[in-house]
Amino acid sequence: MAHPLAFRDKYFYYPIGNTSAVSLTRDLATDSNLDVLLLGCGDPRNVLYTMYCEPITATRRIDFTCCDFDPAVLARNVLLFSMIDDGVPATTTLWNIFFHFMIDTPSHEVLMTQCQKLLQYSETMGRWAVSPVGQFIRICSRHTLSEMRSHWQFYVAFHQQPEHHVRAIRSQFTKVANARSKDMISTATRSAGPLMAQAFPTTAERFRSYWETGTTFSKGRQAASASLLNPTFVYSLGGEGCNLHYGTDPLIPFHTAAVFGNAKRKVTTEDGLADAKKQFSDWCAASARAIKDSRVIIRMSAGDAMAFCHALDHFNISGSLQILIPISQWLPTLLELDAGEYRERRAPTRFHSIDTSNLIDHIGLLNVLIPAIPLLHAEQGVLYTESLLFKSEDARKEFSSLLCMDMMTMTALVGLAPVDFFSGYTARSNTHELMATQFQQVTTWKAPTAYDSCDDDANSPSAFQPRQLGRLLYDVYHTIFEQEDAMKFQEMNKSNLLHAIAHSNLVHYSRETFVLLLRLVRSRLAIDEAQWKDVMDRFFEFDEADRSMPMDTLNKHDLCAQLYRYNLHTARHYSFQFPARTIGRLATWPSIPLLVRVILVVPREKLEVLKDSGTPPLLTYILGQVTMNNFNSVHACFGKGWQGEDPLLVSFLMPSVLLTELEAPQSMKIGLAVRSTPGTVPLAMKLGLKLCVFEAPLMDREHVYILPGPSPLSLASPPARAPRPSPALGHRHPTQVELDEDCELITAMTVRVDLYPEEAKSLLKSGVTPTITQISPCVMRLCLGALKQDVHFPLPVVGTKNRLRVARKSSYIEVILPPSSISRPDGVKLNHFSLTRKDGGSLGLWNIHRVHPLILPELDYRAKGLKEWLRSHIGSMMSARERTLRKQADDDALMNVKDTIHSIFVTAAGIQNGPSRDLFVLIDTETNNSDTLLFVDCMRYDVGAHTVICDGYALPLTRHILQQTERSFGRLINGANKASFGLSKRETSAWKQLLPVLAERCRTSWSHGDNCEYKLQGRIPLTVDMEQDPLCSCGRGKDAAGMLKRALWAPFAPHATPIALSPLFAVSYLEPIGRDPEARRCFLCRAKAKSLCTGCKMVRYCSPVCQKKDWKSHKRYCQV
Repeated sequence: MAHPLAFRDKYFYYPIGNTSAVSLTRDLATDSNLDVLLLGCGDPRNVLYTMYCEPITATRRIDFTCCDFDPAVLARNVLLFSMIDDGVPATTTLWNIFFHFMIDTPSHEVLMTQCQKLLQYSETMGRWAVSPVGQFIRICSRHTLSEMRSHWQFYVAFHQQPEHHVRAIRSQFTKVANARSKDMISTATRSAGPLMAQAFPTTAERFRSYWETGTTFSKGRQAASASLLNPTFVYSLGGEGCNLHYGTDPLIPFHTAAVFGNAKRKVTTEDGLADAKKQFSDWCAASARAIKDSRVIIRMSAGDAMAFCHALDHFNISGSLQILIPISQWLPTLLELDAGEYRERRAPTRFHSIDTSNLIDHIGLLNVLIPAIPLLHAEQGVLYTESLLFKSEDARKEFSSLLCMDMMTMTALVGLAPVDFFSGYTARSNTHELMATQFQQVTTWKAPTAYDSCDDDANSPSAFQPRQLGRLLYDVYHTIFEQEDAMKFQEMNKSNLLHAIAHSNLVHYSRETFVLLLRLVRSRLAIDEAQWKDVMDRFFEFDEADRSMPMDTLNKHDLCAQLYRYNLHTARHYSFQFPARTIGRLATWPSIPLLVRVILVVPREKLEVLKDSGTPPLLTYILGQVTMNNFNSVHACFGKGWQGEDPLLVSFLMPSVLLTELEAPQSMKIGLAVRSTPGTVPLAMKLGLKLCVFEAPLMDREHVYILPGPSPLSLASPPARAPRPSPALGHRHPTQVELDEDCELITAMTVRVDLYPEEAKSLLKSGVTPTITQISPCVMRLCLGALKQDVHFPLPVVGTKNRLRVARKSSYIEVILPPSSISRPDGVKLNHFSLTRKDGGSLGLWNIHRVHPLILPELDYRAKGLKEWLRSHIGSMMSARERTLRKQADDDALMNVKDTIHSIFVTAAGIQNGPSRDLFVLIDTETNNSDTLLFVDCMRYDVGAHTVICDGYALPLTRHILQQTERSFGRLINGANKASFGLSKRETSAWKQLLPVLAERCRTSWSHGDNCEYKLQGRIPLTVDMEQDPLCSCGRGKDAAGMLKRALWAPFAPHATPIALSPLFAVSYLEPIGRDPEARRCFLCRAKAKSLCTGCKMVRYCSPVCQKKDWKSHKRYCQV
């Protein structure tokens, strides 16, 4: 297993999700079938909400594959979906069964009936496949069905057990509930988005009531009638008992911003509950319609998310359903996909959308990206990662700490990038959380080539110079593992040593993780055998010369074993010593493979010492008189689970030469130990300096088993590419990527074009000078005389820094450019608002998600407290850098667009400069002319993105439209409640680029036809020129109810296009939002602050001296 093994002292069960629901198709085209993968899926809130977000007229099919390592989660989800299909009332019985851990007798009877039904269907995979439920709920493996069936049996049998046993379990719940009901935990506040502060009192009260009664009922007859423990909350991977997470709250999945934002009085707990039940009912009704119309398939897979991804990738590469890896840690079963689903019924193995929940908090970013990336559809795929971590002083450091290399370089290696990394903004808000102790960072990842419409040649792999790539990969290796050395750990964390020690047991990466990264890089770059050998030779040159990681020598054989296993490299010393001698435990083997699997049998009583020690990381080792080697890719399991008495089986791979060539087998030992970290030092008092949990001689046949290891895995073949039309100038080579002298940052990208038309060759040889012009962030237009060819780069580039290398005799031209970033004056800034047409004609949004306005709650301008929270929310759009630019009146297009958006929102809501206004005139200050009107029908809560939108219409004032509406236009301008905003020329062009995005994002009831101008003219927007229409005509007059209900607006309805305008927020991991942490001052002397008061976390000091001086006056405030 790539993620290091950690002891599991306490397991937390999440029957209910810990974040509010989102649509999993929010970044995908609306008019094609979709395959969606949920890793660490948790409860079904996101599936339900995604189906709710589908237009009522939708006909497309969405196929969800849901993977969770706890079968109890999936068993509950199947119960819910099957009851939705059976029409169980959503706001009463279904709500009680799914969200209450104490239920009444009628609800329990419905639950038992449903479990009995599912038990009949689940006798065999074949029986399930032909059952009514099996028509829309599919099972990915026999193990999954077996595990879910076991849970349904547990549910049925629970209240049939002896009364004293049921009472004992209930007493566990009572004990936990009593503690929780006294807490001030209010995890549901995050579901209110920018109204978190307003939501806290109500959600905290509801949380306490939930844990007091086990229900969402107010105290009284209904709560008293819920006298039965809900068995679906009793069983989990933690066994039988109360393992509920301490933050479990049934209101977390639901969006509560409108409840608090539209309130005209104090919001009660009943208000919040009624709204949540209404949402749940709507979601269930939409899902029931989709099931009835055969528009949804939901697949279930129980097991480790990484293992499941590797199994799907292995099937894509080899066609084999077996991968010989365990389903999950602590389970002995090997993962095997079901042949009926994946061969006969062709279950999806590549996906348009992959949601990974907050797995990166538990297993690390690389362990999420590496297995998921190969499963994404190349150009159309979108991947979501999410973090729910406690923040440090600077939110930028939280995200950057997850990366082990420069983001631009990583993008070039693996072909995926955070969308807001390029665009410099996001339409999803988390700025309201940045002042809290924990914040949610949702990151959307796409292929960078999706930023531009591009031909197939642009998607060809980039090429790195092998020696530079070898150096880069070694630096990544060094970054991942350098803190294994205690001295290096202390040096790197001296400014926050206590915090680092407290978190040092959170070890996410093993040598197998790094090897899997190499495998992904080699596959994505399509590096052939000879070049890859050069890469690895360079890697090991640095490895042998580096003396800065003394502890790395203990893990060298672990690295080499994994390199061989994944068919990437065979270490020279293995080749020299292979075949190994047949001695010791291998004496009777007819032949000895290079890898062997070692299984150590650890008596259960040896694990007692680890109880109450948290989750210390574990490793295995082989120890001789003069040698020691550690192995971190370890799998552990009990034969009958954690609740039994059988021993722990610990399995790992190692090179066979270690058993035969280094020392006499009789002197060697195999052991399981706690990994040495600053956080595990206290365990040395119990375990000794080696931190050994259990150790056995290699020759001990009772506790040590040796088996042949696996053969090297196959590598993925480069995908076949369809033939393309002949370009005007010639064939382009793959993009050559050049790194800086430290082999960390990309300095240049080179594309070579070999001229083959005779006309092009003749022009070049005759002395005609080629020219190059940037036409979009990723595309340069190369011209030679009248011939022209678009040259696409895999990353946005700085066009003004172009260089051409011309070979007139050899007839080729090289185009050389540096990569772009948000700080560069061109590149991405040529078009911040990308909307591209892909193969098949669908339009792809880069960084502004889609919305369905009619299902979003409307914002009430008359609500109490609107001004306070909305001004703060809209005002948080700009970063500290952008605020400085605004003060300097800088002509930065994105900053100015944000400024105008801010003005539109506060003016529409009537919270600044007078009453609410609904017509906005955009005026070009250079010509003092207006060619765009924006109508705001209303404002709505974009609940999934924790922000608001203006639901309205755009009217380009072309000459044609003005001629048709001349009289009406005069009445509109003179009689409407309007506001005007002056725009610079650059901002005017930016708005022309933005309008097609705002129109496309809310397109739900209409389609782009064959005569769409975007398609016919081959560009989006159609123009950025004044008095010209940037929009296609497909959306004109559509969804015009908001225009038709107003007399002054109605004449323009046939010409207006619906839009949804969002605030555009700065990206918290790219630049400071609000005050720059580096600029904070000491609360006493006003020097540069270095530390935060650990009591109130509200003031900062430059030194302990100032903090002590100020304590007398600060004490009373701090304690409050």
